[in-house]
Amino acid sequence: MQHVFFKRLSLFAAVLALCVIVLGAYVRLSDAGLGCPDWPGCYGALTVPQSEMAIQKAQVVFPDSPIESDKAWKEMAHRYLAGALGLVILIMFFSSWRLKASIKVHPMLPTALLIIVGFQAALGMWTVTMLLKPAIVSAHLIGGMTTLALLTWITHRHWATGVTNSTISPALKLTIRGALLILLGQVFLGGWTSTNYAALACTDFPTCHGAWVPVMDFKDAFHLLRELGQSANGGNLTLPALVAIQWTHRIGALITFIYLATLAFKTINIQHLRALALLLLATLLAQVCIGIANLVLHLPLALAVLHNLGAALLIIITVILNSKVTSTKYDHAKIYP
Repeated sequence: MQHVFFKRLSLFAAVLALCVIVLGAYVRLSDAGLGCPDWPGCYGALTVPQSEMAIQKAQVVFPDSPIESDKAWKEMAHRYLAGALGLVILIMFFSSWRLKASIKVHPMLPTALLIIVGFQAALGMWTVTMLLKPAIVSAHLIGGMTTLALLTWITHRHWATGVTNSTISPALKLTIRGALLILLGQVFLGGWTSTNYAALACTDFPTCHGAWVPVMDFKDAFHLLRELGQSANGGNLTLPALVAIQWTHRIGALITFIYLATLAFKTINIQHLRALALLLLATLLAQVCIGIANLVLHLPLALAVLHNLGAALLIIITVILNSKVTSTKYDHAKIYP
């Protein structure tokens, strides 16, 4: 029954990945992303300096980074949790090859997951050393969501009672595949908006500064190699550039809403997908309401973190939909009742 260990471990890892994403959003949105000026430790130690001697030593080594214990502990809590997730995924990697004859996914999937997590660790380091460079932080977010998506897939393959592939038309299956791509694209736009601090570039809704198409600067808005708060030529990032980021995120949200809502209505009449379709629709509506509330209420921390949680839940639901309409030889292994 060793395969049961892998089954339970995958579920634990998926839940842990969701926690890491939500905590990471909280750390970023509470301005604690640079709570520790180094990586992987904090001021040269494995924990936040507490004693007077440790604080003095840290200030000598990092004279330009005054210690803010509350922010440092938030950052380190996220690193500890992410480290635990990395360890669990490492165990999944070894277990998948040892139990490859009995698990319901190909061992290359946990292998790819381990590689992604390794790259995530590098992005986490670069986030600190490159001082929250937008491209690095946004890539870190996409990597986290990709990790969650893969763990959700692995978990669902082991816990689901069966697939529904036989009743799904090729056109609908393609629509379900596309939903994941649309959603990941919108997650990137949301991450780009957050990491550039453009969430409040427009605070009215549905217009932006009273206009449906406001004055915008796309050239600097989506220049991937620039520093935080700077334009492509090194000057300060202008309001029209921030507006372009916010406005594009809104358009992306509209496209995502239409696509996913259409998908939900297309699948709601399929008996074995109805519950998932209703959950998708409810989560989608909640996500839109939270996004609007963030604008109107000027980005309260709780709602901003909840918006990230909503995106993660949409990823989970969409991945499960994809898993339900996909069959592989692993599904037919007589492993679980």
